[in-house]
Amino acid sequence: MPTSRRDCVLGMKSMAEGHILKSQTVSPTECLHYAMNLPTSVVITGIDSEKVLDQALAAVKTFKPMGKEEVAAILNKTREAAAKGQFEPFKTSDMFDSTAENPQWLGQSPSPG
Repeated sequence: MPTSRRDCVLGMKSMAEGHILKSQTVSPTECLHYAMNLPTSVVITGIDSEKVLDQALAAVKTFKPMGKEEVAAILNKTREAAAKGQFEPFKTSDMFDSTAENPQWLGQSPSPG
């Protein structure tokens, strides 16, 4: 039995379900490289076509740890697009809030007394 435990950090939604790509500020490969550069154990990316699979494989094959300047360059490219949150609807809208769409899930309020 191991004597120490290593936490596993999963990186998900590196392209915010494609929303960040709509900003036309970064490429899918840049998103994946940025995510892979974070202190994660694994980066999980959705693959719904052979083209997207090839893109993910290319990102893995070309990945090299990024220096501070490279990270800053990606953040600077996306800074203006990220400022208003329009490309992060999971943070700025209720479109991903299933409870808002299904308030019956909350049950009934307790009666006073």
